[in-house]
Amino acid sequence: MAVLRPDPSHADAVSTDLGATAAPSPDRARTTIGAAGDASVIADALLAAEGRGDPTDTMYPGSASDRPGWHVRLFGTHEFFRLWLVQVVSSMGDWLGFSAIILLAARIGDGGGAGAISLVMAARIIPGFFFGPLAGVLVDRWDRKRVMVVCDVGRACVIATLSFVNSLGGLVVASLVLEVFTLLWSPAKDATVPNLVPQEQLTTANSLSLGAAYGTFPFAALLFALLAGVSERLSSIDALSVLRLDQMSLALYVDVATFLFSALMIRSLALPVRAGRSASGGPGRVDFAKTFHELKEGWHYIFLNHTVRAVNVGLATGLIGGGMLIPLGAVFSTEVLGAGAAGYGLFTTALGFGVAAGAIIVSALQKRLPKAKVFTTALFFTGAALFAGTSTSSLTVAVVSVFLMGVFVGPVYVIGFVLLQEEVTDELRGRVFSSLNTLVRLCVLVAMIAGPLLAAAFGRLSDLLVGGAVEIGSVTVALPGVRLALWLAAGIITAAGFLALHSLRSGQRLRAAREASHPSRHDLSAP
Repeated sequence: MAVLRPDPSHADAVSTDLGATAAPSPDRARTTIGAAGDASVIADALLAAEGRGDPTDTMYPGSASDRPGWHVRLFGTHEFFRLWLVQVVSSMGDWLGFSAIILLAARIGDGGGAGAISLVMAARIIPGFFFGPLAGVLVDRWDRKRVMVVCDVGRACVIATLSFVNSLGGLVVASLVLEVFTLLWSPAKDATVPNLVPQEQLTTANSLSLGAAYGTFPFAALLFALLAGVSERLSSIDALSVLRLDQMSLALYVDVATFLFSALMIRSLALPVRAGRSASGGPGRVDFAKTFHELKEGWHYIFLNHTVRAVNVGLATGLIGGGMLIPLGAVFSTEVLGAGAAGYGLFTTALGFGVAAGAIIVSALQKRLPKAKVFTTALFFTGAALFAGTSTSSLTVAVVSVFLMGVFVGPVYVIGFVLLQEEVTDELRGRVFSSLNTLVRLCVLVAMIAGPLLAAAFGRLSDLLVGGAVEIGSVTVALPGVRLALWLAAGIITAAGFLALHSLRSGQRLRAAREASHPSRHDLSAP
């Protein structure tokens, strides 16, 4: 069956009333008539669901029986394929820019390089706590395509000036501005994905997005190393000396190019125009009273909707536990396993490959998997794998356990986003995803700060109470503080699974009760 492209002139009727019933979506029409044999009938039905006319205007060139290209079969639509390319290129640039900014902070900080790096990283984290919720309101109100284009151009302009920044204050301000643009771009992208792919392919779409975000890191690291050699050759050209073409500056310029590429690609995407928003999509006047009401409406929905609450609790709380592995992994590798930095490198590699494997598996089996059950089960097994890995003194067992942890982390992320995209209506998606990003940032920050403190406190308690080890039969189990802290992390992840399961089951019971009490569920002819 030929795949339809979204029509940019189509105004998708979206109600701002949470209780309103939306018009049938093309995805639902596709599901309803998917068994039809005549491609022309399918096309007509899809266009009828969209309120459009002649199918030949939006079908791919060729007859209706032509098989779509491989990229459409894999990515769902040509538009999402192009958005995915944007994510790949932008993520590569982000990792390059991140490395370059770290170098710049260390250079500006002079003798206090570590403190300068911490301050710059804080400037990238803190805005999310204050601006993140408001960003979601704005993304839901403004045209998302325009938001992404403006944010990409804005980030390109900021990055282009960093090579000439010579003060820590200037770098902090630039980092703050970059983060504000990112806080608008990310929820706009996440909220747009369900409008580009059929519902049954959301799992694959989110798996591909996960790969684009984190799978590009090793390639960016390799490119960053190669830029060192390129910079040596370019720096010998006197005409280019004004551009300061060292390794750091080259990485920043490449990052600028990726943002401009992203802006051009997104600008040419055919995205549906949402109700009440023109194709030009200007932000218009900001009504602060309405903004506060929409912000309150979004948080009200997040707390009352059982599925949304389950995903937020599962992802955010689980990250408090999983995030502790970042600062404590190197300590565990050194103090417990005796493997040092090499062991920690194996941990991060195993975790990355595990996440990729988990995302691929869940994408391949998406049609057979009950998403809510997979989400909670994966949380439980993530906690179990972390507990097993930190209970051993064998590097091999620990690496295998971390790999399995990654295999279960992948479905948690992918399925969590799919549940939100399926559950949340279009007019609320920006607020929901922005709030999730804020919670994730907060929980990761808590984990990064609390992990080392807990390890130190548990270490003192272990030495005081049991001398740092316990005897179980003929086996001596060492109880250093880092192991106890990581056991607590595993327990937090498992608790997140129970909380998510409780919220999902409460929602299922409430839904069943409503359906049972509906008049259509009763036999009205009975006495």
